[in-house]
Amino acid sequence: MPKFEAGTFDVIVIGAGHAGVEAALSAAKMGATTLVLTMNLDMIAFMPCNPSLGGPAKGIVVREIDALGGAMGKVIDKTHIQMRMLNTGKGPAVRALRAQADKVLYQSEMKRLLEEQENLLLYQGVVEELIVEDDEIKGVLTQVGAIYRAKTVIITTGTFLRGEVIIGNLKYSSGPNNQMPSIKLADNIRELGFDMVRFKTGTPPRVNSRTIDYSKTEIQPGDDTAWAFSYETTEFITDQLPCWLTYTSPRTHELINENLHLSPMYSGMIKGKGPRYCPSIEDKIVRFADKSRHQIFLEPEGRNTQEVYVQGLSTSLPEHVQKQLIASVPGLENAEMMRAGYAIEYDAIVPTQLWPTLETKRIRNLYTAGQLNGTSGYEEAAGQGIMAGINAASRALGKEERVLGRADAYIGVLIDDLVTKGTSEPYRLLTSRAEYRLLLRHDNADMRLTEIGYQIGMISEERHDAHIIKKQQIEEEIARLRKVTIKPNSDVQDIIRETGGSELREPMKAADLLKRPEIKYSQIERMVPPEEKKSKEVEEQVEIFIKYEGYIEKSLQQVDKMKKLENKKIPDNIDYNAISGIATEAKSVLSEVRPLSIAQASRISGVNPADISILLVYIEQGRIAKISG
Repeated sequence: MPKFEAGTFDVIVIGAGHAGVEAALSAAKMGATTLVLTMNLDMIAFMPCNPSLGGPAKGIVVREIDALGGAMGKVIDKTHIQMRMLNTGKGPAVRALRAQADKVLYQSEMKRLLEEQENLLLYQGVVEELIVEDDEIKGVLTQVGAIYRAKTVIITTGTFLRGEVIIGNLKYSSGPNNQMPSIKLADNIRELGFDMVRFKTGTPPRVNSRTIDYSKTEIQPGDDTAWAFSYETTEFITDQLPCWLTYTSPRTHELINENLHLSPMYSGMIKGKGPRYCPSIEDKIVRFADKSRHQIFLEPEGRNTQEVYVQGLSTSLPEHVQKQLIASVPGLENAEMMRAGYAIEYDAIVPTQLWPTLETKRIRNLYTAGQLNGTSGYEEAAGQGIMAGINAASRALGKEERVLGRADAYIGVLIDDLVTKGTSEPYRLLTSRAEYRLLLRHDNADMRLTEIGYQIGMISEERHDAHIIKKQQIEEEIARLRKVTIKPNSDVQDIIRETGGSELREPMKAADLLKRPEIKYSQIERMVPPEEKKSKEVEEQVEIFIKYEGYIEKSLQQVDKMKKLENKKIPDNIDYNAISGIATEAKSVLSEVRPLSIAQASRISGVNPADISILLVYIEQGRIAKISG
């Protein structure tokens, strides 16, 4: 195949899944000429697994993407069929929004954004080779011989690298949903010297809604409250579709145990490591043998399709067994299976080969993002994508790159975990992974990240002005409640009695009264009305800050301590093997990860506090042995 020059760009993005679209849109918004190369224009932002976004930690990532100027939140707000706020009975640190998507509408809306974005060219093409000179990326070569050159390249190939679909004893080369896999690019990445691992994920069968007996299931409606992921959403979808809850039966468990030898997970056919927090139904039955039943959620895939996603029944058993499994679930006795569940194995890069900017350590100006980096989930992919896009564009335009810290965003936690600790299985973001989760809430993503989005050119002046006004109103109202005194008159006592709390015995500052668990801002507002009514968002911020002020302050003190260690930089060419006293294992992992700061070094698995103490002394004394060359 003859080669030919096809164009030059600032940024090239390989792949247009959830990481790729955010990477491309952010780079183009920042002013970088951007090319997106994808195998199939009809598969942009495709949801091969669960047609939903959000949930604990993940929903906060969607809000963070929006606060930075990304697209995921805006698109799901326009295309969802149901939205619910989870954990409303718990504290603000674990509340999270979750939406069911109309997967076809979501794809088409995201494609429209890419097509209309200035500085962005969307093109269908198969990348087979990276063009590298002197350990620096120069461009890409496609299947038809087209050479596209760029200052920076971002690989966001998801689960397509050497993808193999597995159903029973059948294994064939394929990407998700029977798409073409990426073989030559996978081989090229290995040839360039990158360490790769083999991971596995899976999906459940889909059934025809017309053949489900919903009378045997429990309805799961959306919330009546109008929720949104994006801070810019002003129009809300009110005609929501319900999901439905059912359970596995004793017959389901019998079928799985009888056919376990046919499961590729247990026959040895599947070699890749699967996600522990999203197990197949076979795995659940084996691991939790004491449980008599497991939840199965029936989730519509859109408004204009009868396909229903059978959440909780992920499996790679043979098709004939899958049909029996479906029939064993109450409500699905006569359900018609439209698509079989399957497992998919794929190549992923070992993420400790990346800097915190998501640039590869091996090849300059080459970035990676998404499931390629060992994560699972659309949200984790998109969070990486937006940061890779920001940093690749910054590098191409000669601007400063950005790294979000663990106290800045769940996206910061995600990326730091990947590049510092690596992962032995598809990584899923959980609230428990964040040590500062009271600071990283669903409600305050804009307070944390809008300024950054504005500085890099992804947030409009109008949105930034609204953000500044909101911030001022929050500060002014907190200050007012700290000054104003509430006296124990009859009206005040009546309001307090309504809450079930104890009456006031003496005057009290409004802020102090609001710290009572049973008191809400709305009740304080009745006692001491502000001059102007505040927005719901401002009221929420005021209430959370005052109620949790002590805990927030404690978290901020911990952040300050960590920042001091973050500011203690480690020379990038230090020779750890020359430092006496550090454990052999620590020398090995420190040499592999090459942490940029003492704080990052302290988070590496295999590095203990004694190693950190020796490293600190070594650096502070200036005795830096450097790697030759």
